[in-house]
Amino acid sequence: MNISNREYGELAKKRSPNSKMYKTLPKAFLIGGIICTIGEGLLNLYAYLGLNEEHAGALTSTTLIFLSALLTGFEIYDRIAQQAGAGSLVPITGFANAVVSPAIDFKSEGYVLGLGAKMFVIAGPVIVYGVSASVLYGIVYYIVGLFMK
Repeated sequence: MNISNREYGELAKKRSPNSKMYKTLPKAFLIGGIICTIGEGLLNLYAYLGLNEEHAGALTSTTLIFLSALLTGFEIYDRIAQQAGAGSLVPITGFANAVVSPAIDFKSEGYVLGLGAKMFVIAGPVIVYGVSASVLYGIVYYIVGLFMK
């Protein structure tokens, strides 16, 4: 089948479902906001309990990661994500979900070849890119610092 780009665009538009942005955008905003509000509440709670700002922030991040991994394990986070769409991709909770989900899907293949090997299927490239970019940035920062003295 040989069709032009314009014909392909018309065919894709006709076959694609209509957008429901008037429903999905408010849900994403609301649920993403709730996740962020929970994080802010945890941060304030930890600060109230006497932790300094740095420790309260670290404990808040750890708590949000733990909660999203736990909710993913109980298949609750997936139901939240179905309703929230991109609102559930608040970086820290969405990333934890992306690490845990593949591991759960492949746990029947064993702890090493299933759970361990598949855990970083989605998150692995993000981690590799982040580490590589930070090393490259560090090298550039070091070299520029040599010439700025």
